[in-house]
Amino acid sequence: MNSSVCAYIALGANLGDPVAQLQAALAAIAAHPALTLQATSSFYASAPVGYADQPDFVNAVAAVSTTLAPQQLLDALLDIEQQLGRVRTFRNAPRTLDLDVLLHGDAVLASTTLTLPHPRMHERAFVLLPLLELAPELHIPGLGPAAAFLPHVADQNLTRLAVPAA
Repeated sequence: MNSSVCAYIALGANLGDPVAQLQAALAAIAAHPALTLQATSSFYASAPVGYADQPDFVNAVAAVSTTLAPQQLLDALLDIEQQLGRVRTFRNAPRTLDLDVLLHGDAVLASTTLTLPHPRMHERAFVLLPLLELAPELHIPGLGPAAAFLPHVADQNLTRLAVPAA
């Protein structure tokens, strides 16, 4: 049996009912036999990045413990996206659900399908703030303390939503 590692997952949605989509994704993550949902951040509203002509996003971060290898975790998340109606059109397009592996223990990995740590996690307030809410002392492998990147995202507008995470 593989030993369990802590992984962090970014959740985002901006089509349909984004809050309900994130809640459904968290329920699906919690129901997965190889994932144990440990904690969920607050939900945050954020402006889109890249392609701007779309609704604001609702974002959160979840901490899970898992025995899955990094690629297996990504595959499980992609299955959940598909089960919940995700259709991929173009990069940074509006979406019903987006699940990204941010960290998988201390793994550093670069493959054609997965890069760990997530290459832009420290540049985005909608990932960094909810992540630090769950793990204030977190170190990003190869980069250092996650909190050190807060000044770099201070100009990104983020609004905490008064919504229960589940």
